[in-house]
Amino acid sequence: MTEPVTVRLAEGTIRGLRREDHHSFQGIPYAAAPVGERRWRAPAPVEPWSGVRDATRPGPPAPQTAQAFDAAASVDEDCLTLNVTVPAAPRTGRPVLVWLHGGGGTNGTAAGYDPRRLAVTGDVVVVAPNFRLGALGWFGHPGLDGSGTFGLQDQQAALRWVQREIPRFGGDPANVTLVGESHGALTVAAHLTAPGSAGLFHRAVLQSVFGMLGPTPAHLFMPGLPALPPMWSPVAELERLGAAVAIEQGWVEPGSDPGAALAQLRRVPVADLLPVSGAFIRPAFGGGVLPESPADALAAGRFQRMPLLLGTTRDEARFFAGLAGNPVTAESYPQLVAEAFGDAADEVAARYALGSFATPSVAWARVSTDRAWARPFWELARLLAAHTETWLYEFADEEAPVLFPGFPSGAQHGSELAYQFDLPGGPVLPAAQQELAERMNRYWTAFARHGDPAVPGLPDWPGAGHVHSLAPGRIGGVDYVTEHSLDFWARMP
Repeated sequence: MTEPVTVRLAEGTIRGLRREDHHSFQGIPYAAAPVGERRWRAPAPVEPWSGVRDATRPGPPAPQTAQAFDAAASVDEDCLTLNVTVPAAPRTGRPVLVWLHGGGGTNGTAAGYDPRRLAVTGDVVVVAPNFRLGALGWFGHPGLDGSGTFGLQDQQAALRWVQREIPRFGGDPANVTLVGESHGALTVAAHLTAPGSAGLFHRAVLQSVFGMLGPTPAHLFMPGLPALPPMWSPVAELERLGAAVAIEQGWVEPGSDPGAALAQLRRVPVADLLPVSGAFIRPAFGGGVLPESPADALAAGRFQRMPLLLGTTRDEARFFAGLAGNPVTAESYPQLVAEAFGDAADEVAARYALGSFATPSVAWARVSTDRAWARPFWELARLLAAHTETWLYEFADEEAPVLFPGFPSGAQHGSELAYQFDLPGGPVLPAAQQELAERMNRYWTAFARHGDPAVPGLPDWPGAGHVHSLAPGRIGGVDYVTEHSLDFWARMP
């Protein structure tokens, strides 16, 4: 059954679709199109419309080029729209989940995640915005107000829209949970410390956040990549980078004053900007939107106090080892270890001996997972738990759907998403995994409802340092420190 359903918003009426168990509204504008002179500016209000606006199809993705991990592509800057999914049964005061997609800061779209099961299982309203990415979302340049924070400002505008409009969909604006995965989780961390985000959400979920607290040694994010700085950029550093890239690409005349340079940059075709998006993925701090590095603010307890849920997947780095395309070999493994760990290389090589793993690529993925994902996660979890109630998990289904044929994927980065959402063209989960998916969504929505993931009939999820392992038929505590050799990594670079 599919039939139209309308909702009256402050700016005008929208028409979505009523389906058997839920209502779907897509492509709702929450801010004006950031085009022309609005490129690289704070999001502006939406102009009201007359008549009934169609909301049965998603808006365009933020400008991006297709990648091996995400086929979406777009050059349409008119991307500041969101989707709302609501259980069909009429009700008011439902908890609200706002979903911030991942994609490395350059890719992704709200339409890539169908939240019907999440909404219906947990009786919650799910809001999923698109926001500016890459060279349009995180770019900086001298004289540019808000350098490196435009994606963050878009998300704040979406959260303000939720505060104004979500009661019209039966949601409770006083019970909003902000959920992000990967780069989306990084921005959730930023919102915890950003003054303009205060009061716009009341609980937070961070799934597989990367590079939060410090640098990452060479090759650990992906074999072949150099050491990476923390995922936060001082605004002055970002503006120097933006100015250098603009001159190098021929977009700006050397010697132009900042005003003239920005006028030239706003005329550059979107397709010409996208090839440099990978250089602009780090939110910038030191300005009004993000005054200090979230790493420093979180460590010092300078963040919004609220219940937090955070976790990782058991085999995070297998995704990136598979994505790299060049298998690690028995010959290259010692070189990677040496370049990553210097004087500590022998200890790491002994601890992660090749003979203990199926292949050298799997061995390197375990080194990378433990050092670049598990150690920072554990450090972050302890910092946050010192100030607020914090719940921890590890997604651990070793039989999760394979993303890269020929590579043993395990519970790799992003593998939990197929359990929380229906992914377009995604896998059909076997019965045992469907049961895990349903249980995970019950945990997540219980947390959204009460600030505590406890669910009657499901295994107990204690707090206070407990890490809840999530796998088919195996839900319960895991010794995360031992599993990921964290005592060893505590004394390593």
